[in-house]
Amino acid sequence: MAEFRKLAILGSTGSIGRQTLSVVEAMPERFGVVALAAGGNLDELVGQIERHRPEVVSVGDAAKVDELAGRLKATGVSPLPAIHHGREGMLAVGTHAAADIVVSAAVGVVGLEATYEAVKLGKIIALSNKEVLVAAGELVMAAAKMAGRELLPVDSEHNAVHQCLRGGEHREVLRLVLTASGGPFRKSPLASLASVTPEQALAHPNWKMGSRITIDSATMMNKGFEVIEARWLFGVRPDQIDVVIHPQSTIHSMVEFVDGSVLAQLGPTDMRMPIQYALTYPERVASNQVALNWSKLRRLDFARVSTRRFPCLRLAREAMKRGGAMPCALNAADEIAVAAFLDRRLPFLGIPGVIERVLERMPRVKFEKMDDVLTADMEARRMAKEEVERVAVAAATA
Repeated sequence: MAEFRKLAILGSTGSIGRQTLSVVEAMPERFGVVALAAGGNLDELVGQIERHRPEVVSVGDAAKVDELAGRLKATGVSPLPAIHHGREGMLAVGTHAAADIVVSAAVGVVGLEATYEAVKLGKIIALSNKEVLVAAGELVMAAAKMAGRELLPVDSEHNAVHQCLRGGEHREVLRLVLTASGGPFRKSPLASLASVTPEQALAHPNWKMGSRITIDSATMMNKGFEVIEARWLFGVRPDQIDVVIHPQSTIHSMVEFVDGSVLAQLGPTDMRMPIQYALTYPERVASNQVALNWSKLRRLDFARVSTRRFPCLRLAREAMKRGGAMPCALNAADEIAVAAFLDRRLPFLGIPGVIERVLERMPRVKFEKMDDVLTADMEARRMAKEEVERVAVAAATA
């Protein structure tokens, strides 16, 4: 009989969190939910609590605690779960004693500390939060090694690499090849990128995702983050990680071995497949939810990535090479710059500009503990806000 696993989900009301619960609901004999952490989307969270009856929940701030309790009482939920908020709440969910698996799907550094603590406790980590390894890869992987656990990637690209690596030994790997859709602007004239609107950048051709990751796909910063993550997840050198544009998003990633063989993982553009893989690993479990439609698979195209079109990928590689606080600063500056673009306070091409200036200003620091990461993150955000304001002032006086 399959082992029954209890889940804690960081970021339960986001896209990955909701799809994780969809997988759980399709496999009630295998999974239960004991803890949920969300931000401010109480409408979604109340429904999740009604369906799954977790023991512990967390919301973004103290003002939401009483509101959530009142709404749960009104819907007849009894007994009420323990309700926490903020940093302490995230930690309570991520370290909940009953949780076997922690799904790290919170957006931003808000989920970083809780995931790190869960890793140290030896819990199974299904990782979707990019910041965990981009900002603190060395610390987190050292903790995972100490606990004797590997991190199970949920992102489709790293999940694909994980699956392909089951076909060979680590010493036999020549390189990892991460595929990128190219986003909505892979064929746009370079001159037109200066006038890109948030609506255009949010129109991803293949995936339905949150706002930030959709913009990161348009700039290809998401692929830069994935290169950094792959380095830590799979223990390869930076020069062993390549990126190719594959507009169909059918091949999620590939592994090339020293004998020239290439293994590729194919699947539909549906995140429930990699989520289920991570939750049930090392088993493969039958699913009737998602499948590749072979009748629609007409062609598979590939192209090289232009760093002139996608300078964020170059910046990510530079930050990875410099190490220390630089990848953390890269992520923090990107988050601030993307938010400014979505608020129409920064042009699309201003995103890499802000990030590059923050990397130039950021002092080199080696991380010894998680507080060092959080301090560097705050400092990089402060610098990024200054750079956004500088661009805004320059534009207003031009």
